[in-house]
Amino acid sequence: MSFSCKNYDYNDDKCLMLKQDCIPGRPGCVLEGRVVLSEALLDRIKELEQKPPPRKKTR
Repeated sequence: MSFSCKNYDYNDDKCLMLKQDCIPGRPGCVLEGRVVLSEALLDRIKELEQKPPPRKKTR
C-alpha cells in the first residue's frame, strides 16, 4: 500500500487499532474522511457493510 499509518502492522497487514484487516478509509480508520479512496477500496468497504458483525466469543 502507498500510505503511512502508525496503526498499520506491516508484518501481518493488519490494523492494530481495529485488530482486523487493514482497509484504509473503513469506518473506525484514522484515515476515514481524510483521503480520496480508489474504487477497489470503496468496494471492499461496501462488502464489509453488507456482512453481519462478527460474534463475540463467550466462555
